[in-house]
Amino acid sequence: MGGKQMWAFRGHRRVIFALSALLLGLAAPSLPSAQAQEWPNRPIRILVGFPPGQATDVIARLLAERLTENPGWSMLIDNRPGQGGSLAAAQAAQSAPDGHTLLLSATAPLATNPNLYANVGYDPRRDFAPISLVANLPFVLFVNNNVAARNVAELIALAKARPGQLTYATSGNGTTSHLITMMFARAAGGLELTHVPYRGGAPALTDLLAGRIDIMIDTELFALPHIREGRVRALAVTTAQRTALQPDLPSLAETGLAGFDAAAWLGLVAPAGTPRPIVERLNRELHRILAEPATRDRLSGLGAQVMTSTPDDFLGFMRSEYVKWGNAVRENNVKLD
Repeated sequence: MGGKQMWAFRGHRRVIFALSALLLGLAAPSLPSAQAQEWPNRPIRILVGFPPGQATDVIARLLAERLTENPGWSMLIDNRPGQGGSLAAAQAAQSAPDGHTLLLSATAPLATNPNLYANVGYDPRRDFAPISLVANLPFVLFVNNNVAARNVAELIALAKARPGQLTYATSGNGTTSHLITMMFARAAGGLELTHVPYRGGAPALTDLLAGRIDIMIDTELFALPHIREGRVRALAVTTAQRTALQPDLPSLAETGLAGFDAAAWLGLVAPAGTPRPIVERLNRELHRILAEPATRDRLSGLGAQVMTSTPDDFLGFMRSEYVKWGNAVRENNVKLD
């Protein structure tokens, strides 16, 4: 091949390469939209970091039931309890960002645990694509029926008279129930209570019902059936205001612990990098479901208060909660056994 012919060939090849690069560049922005149009093409898995029957699991199943009503949608609940919900969160963070793996998370995995553990395997501020807040979960302070306290003032007096002798159960070290109980003990004048951590709320409640544990603070959703049956005695809710399900039960703030306000929240997230059209579609579906009176009534009946947000607002909320609960960990000197 002559010199001019070789130059011409190389010139044409450069033009072809340039055109190819241009076409790829023009096509790239449309890839997320194409992925969103093809999604979902297999079952969508919702990871839950807690055992079946606890608040997060119950609400995840309610949402999955409603989302399955969309044509072509199939939902799976995958319970992966451990490390206060962080095992499931770590798995979600490491999953493919294609919209087929989601995480319904409570407060602990996204705000508390990263402030407690040296390495949870993810950073909640960068490893997730927030979709929407879902619900607020009030907690309730309750005791076994053998405890000689009919109200919060009597419980505080009893604890002060018997330092270190009253026990409290939680669903694990560093969980929201653990932190709120420590906040209560601190607000009540530095009560000395003995912590007995369990792997989940169910075994903790079993021992409380049997009289082996004195005190427990857990979600209203979890405690309410046992309160209504008279198997445990409720003393107060931990939110600033009374709840609709127990309007006669005072808040801790009303009992003399001014300003006390603590609850958990639930939110749906996807792995970071999930295409924005998929995130926005899921956000719209959640808002549609949570706006329906029937869904709101079901959540209210479970002791959950509906919360919704945009993806961007949820991101800001997650970051502020990370700081808030990190401060609670440090102020209460929470240590993992």
